Amino acid sequence: MTAAALYTAAARAIAPRKPMRVSEWADRNRVLSQKGSAIGGQWRSSRNPLQVEIMDCFSARSPVRDVVAILPIQFGKSEIETNILGYTMCEDPGPVMVAFPGEVSMNKWIDQKLSPLIESTPAVARVLTSVASRESSNRRHFKDFHGGQLYIEHAGNPVRLKSTSVKVTLGDEFSSFANLLRGGDDPEALLDGRNSAFPTTYKRLKVGTPELMGLCRLTMLWEKSDKRLFHVDCPDCGHAQPLQWSGLHWTPDASRCWYVCRECGVVIEEHQKAQLLAGGRWIPTGDVDARIRGYQANCLYYPLGLGPRWLDLVHMWRDAQADPGKLKTFVNDRLAEAWEDPAMRAVKHNVIADRVERYDLRTAPAGVLLLTAGVDTQDNRLAVQIVGWGRGMACWILDYVELDGDPADAEVWTRLTDLLNKPIEHARGGLLRVQATAIDAGGHRTEAVKHFVRARRIARPLCIFGAVPNNAPVLSKAKLQDVNYRGQLDRRGVHIQHVGTVGIKHLLYSRLSADADKPAEARMVHLSDQLDQAYLGGLVAETYNPAKNRFEKKRGAPRNEPLDTWVYAYAAAHHQELRLHRFTKADWDAVEIRLVASPGAPAANDSRGTQPEPAPVKTPNDSRGTPPPRRARAGLGRDGWGL
Repeated sequence: MTAAALYTAAARAIAPRKPMRVSEWADRNRVLSQKGSAIGGQWRSSRNPLQVEIMDCFSARSPVRDVVAILPIQFGKSEIETNILGYTMCEDPGPVMVAFPGEVSMNKWIDQKLSPLIESTPAVARVLTSVASRESSNRRHFKDFHGGQLYIEHAGNPVRLKSTSVKVTLGDEFSSFANLLRGGDDPEALLDGRNSAFPTTYKRLKVGTPELMGLCRLTMLWEKSDKRLFHVDCPDCGHAQPLQWSGLHWTPDASRCWYVCRECGVVIEEHQKAQLLAGGRWIPTGDVDARIRGYQANCLYYPLGLGPRWLDLVHMWRDAQADPGKLKTFVNDRLAEAWEDPAMRAVKHNVIADRVERYDLRTAPAGVLLLTAGVDTQDNRLAVQIVGWGRGMACWILDYVELDGDPADAEVWTRLTDLLNKPIEHARGGLLRVQATAIDAGGHRTEAVKHFVRARRIARPLCIFGAVPNNAPVLSKAKLQDVNYRGQLDRRGVHIQHVGTVGIKHLLYSRLSADADKPAEARMVHLSDQLDQAYLGGLVAETYNPAKNRFEKKRGAPRNEPLDTWVYAYAAAHHQELRLHRFTKADWDAVEIRLVASPGAPAANDSRGTQPEPAPVKTPNDSRGTPPPRRARAGLGRDGWGL
């Protein structure tokens, strides 16, 4: 060897490593296996230019820390993760965790992506400390490599997301992660906590297709990101624009389709897409200073030969119009957008806030004829809502109060008694009292609720639990809980009733939706302009999840106690001695006549305007604990008025 060659070899050996990006590493080292890829052989980033910048965010020299990517199905999301993993193991070693929503998806990824990566890419196989399956360093869900370790976990068990410190976390199909884990932990918070030991060098990727609007984790992160969309230049005018589904046009018989530039209107054919993608770039459309780097693309960006053609997508879209399930799947999987139930669109917070009316809280408008209340029990407070009911079960929100204090303490129940026993002034001059109150006994203060209901210090208290079946009735038949000294059920003890919360929430949301186009006087749900934004947001804090056939709290929404207490107040209106939902016009007329003529209302010609003390509210049981007398009329009390 000559001296020049020797010096060159020595210089190459001691020279610092040249910075390499993830896409460069993949082009040099990644070999695709046909076991898990549509095209085998050497990886080429030029096949799908949209993947390059997302991968390069995880290069050692990149300042990016958090990345969220919302992409359609079969767009190479797993290949992006696999390339990042291979680069980290070979070029920037450190502990890595790849997390999945469940065990099934985790095992599929191991079989289809990780194992072929190790078998087909020599650079990755070389850094593993062992490839023997019997070695402790090469288990199915754990791999040891030079300078780091690979942990493969699923979010179905909180233990799997704890007690591990990693520099890089990759969350696959992140929108499918559970809302809460067993024990109440949030999987996203647990996963992010794994990076605490690497405050300046950590990197996180959360990728997948979106799901339900309001519940989708990816959409919530996207709203906090810089919202990058891939812009392509029009081949005619050069205007940069993202490809949007609304820009795709087709003939009536769907035999041909084309894209239209939104600036000049020129027709762009699909065969031009390869050139468009090669010259495209990601451009932020949100806050450029956002902490999270966000990427979103739809099915129009599929590279030719690696996804459905535009015309195939048009046929999918047309076929889905008559099938809500297919339409949701197309919107989620192809357009990469969160699905919003049409019934939920009219019950958004901002829409409800624009519908408030001018009337004072704790003052019943003219249409209110009877009152009920709902109470939600928390460990440190009682949430109380008083609802006024009128003809056709139209309702007015008359008060919402949160009483601070542990329900295990008698003091907060004393304040609740005072609040519910205090009459509410009617706009026509009378006084109204709460006729029934449903109190949630779920949670940690069940016995405290039972004790309060036994005391019967308010009119018609109900001890309730949320029903498990989604088709449960509004209010179930009461079941005795207490026993006497003989061990027999005590008819004078507390009764337990179950409330069909799912059906009631559907009713409320349908009414709020139907009220959107009605004048104020014709609405079924009336909201005071004195209600704060926390109440209005809490009233619509949940959305319906058709996959689970139940309502779930929206991400980032206020506390949902306003919704729960309205549900309980509606259930209280179904008390066996009230049954307001069964009232006829004659029943409502009779209640209105009694209201005007009640002792609590001032005389029509009384110029002084004074209000005498109202008559006491009749309760189901008198002080001796005797059972209530048989009702004279269905849905009314023994006096025929339900008062």
